[in-house]
Amino acid sequence: MSRIPPSSFGVEAVTYVPVRTSTVRSFKFIYPLVSRMAAHGRSGLRDLFDESPTPHIAHPPETHHRDYYVATDGSFRADGSGGLGAVIETRDGTRVARLSIAETVPDNNIAEYRALHLGLDVLAARAPDDARIGVLVDHDDLAENVNAAVLAGRHPDGKPPHELRTPPGVEHHWRGVRARLSGFETVRAARIRSEQNPAHPLANAPEQYEHVNREPDRCVLPGRIDRSPQQFPPPSRADRHASD
Repeated sequence: MSRIPPSSFGVEAVTYVPVRTSTVRSFKFIYPLVSRMAAHGRSGLRDLFDESPTPHIAHPPETHHRDYYVATDGSFRADGSGGLGAVIETRDGTRVARLSIAETVPDNNIAEYRALHLGLDVLAARAPDDARIGVLVDHDDLAENVNAAVLAGRHPDGKPPHELRTPPGVEHHWRGVRARLSGFETVRAARIRSEQNPAHPLANAPEQYEHVNREPDRCVLPGRIDRSPQQFPPPSRADRHASD
């Protein structure tokens, strides 16, 4: 695994991320021998990702070649309290990390962007640079902006498919998100419903789920797969248009 850059959260990482990036090199990657898998050896996040729309990016068969999936959510209450939640899994369902952090935020948009920044920071400390990432969020504009930023990174002139517009107050976290997006081989974001998001309860009830932050730090490599092109679309996409 190549050198992992300092957390883009900066000093705030001490609060948000229960992993010290300075000790990442002491982690040992684990190939799951007895995998904690979903049905048929698939990740629950992977199934959810495959069945959800990915704004601006069609869902080709290689969708099934994601290595890691990260679902994030942020919550905001009128009194200013809130929380950040994140769930990270490999494609075979092995859990990499869960986070549930109480956080004071000024509005829901900032909570959502901050949660994704957190999830990507933690994933960057647990996954190799050549990993292919699937992101799951229940914030429509955030999913669109992530995919537009990824497409802009591939464009010779760095132009996104549409103008990137972010809510006020998220500038710091959006810069951090974009920096993390560029640090992986490829990233794609799917838009899911709030009730489907496994990070939703972690963000909305951090006082109940605080214990997940004490789970052991783990760096898990998913089982190797053949990345040769597939000739047929996966069943979940066979009857859909490319624009779905």
